[in-house]
Amino acid sequence: MAENREFMNRRLHSLLGVIPIGVYLVQHLTVNFFATRGAEAFNAAAHFMENLPFRLFLEIFIIYLPILFHAIYGLYIVFQGKSNTKRYGYFRNWMFLVQRITGVYLVVFIAWHVWETRVQAAMGAEVNYDMMADILSSNFMLIFYIIGVLSATFHFSNGLWSFLVSWGITVSPRSQQIATYATVAIFIALSFVGMGALLAFINPDLANI
Repeated sequence: MAENREFMNRRLHSLLGVIPIGVYLVQHLTVNFFATRGAEAFNAAAHFMENLPFRLFLEIFIIYLPILFHAIYGLYIVFQGKSNTKRYGYFRNWMFLVQRITGVYLVVFIAWHVWETRVQAAMGAEVNYDMMADILSSNFMLIFYIIGVLSATFHFSNGLWSFLVSWGITVSPRSQQIATYATVAIFIALSFVGMGALLAFINPDLANI
């Protein structure tokens, strides 16, 4: 019974990492990328998201609760420390390690990001271009966010590869190799979008892509 529960928890953990968390990551980075078109474009996109119907319901049940479960169970997996040396090759062992390092980092990063944005918004602050530009004006926070964005894009992309394997979608070595190329491309594309947004907040001229 305990083994079946752990199996189901791991499957749910993997699924939530892709749907809805991965989908939300893509959407969130896309909205942020509007900053490359200037403050007005970003504010308009952010305002549109703020005024979605049933926003609070969507945030709680589609974003916060799935992220909370994924984070808590992910930390449980990390600190179990089970080796995967027999299951994966050398490259995948490195990906296994980085996946867990980025997961721990993201727990801290997301908690802080939510505090700086959503919690502050609940206390009356306006989440807009100026807020993000002010946050990223600190060199420490800029580095913190760069690492956070790259951790998020890697964690999602590599997690997508693991999802395809664990759910039996990519079974053969050939299909897993193709999935590796595809997820690397996804990582590069999402990182480009994320870094472009950060550039736009710190220097609009540099981010005129």
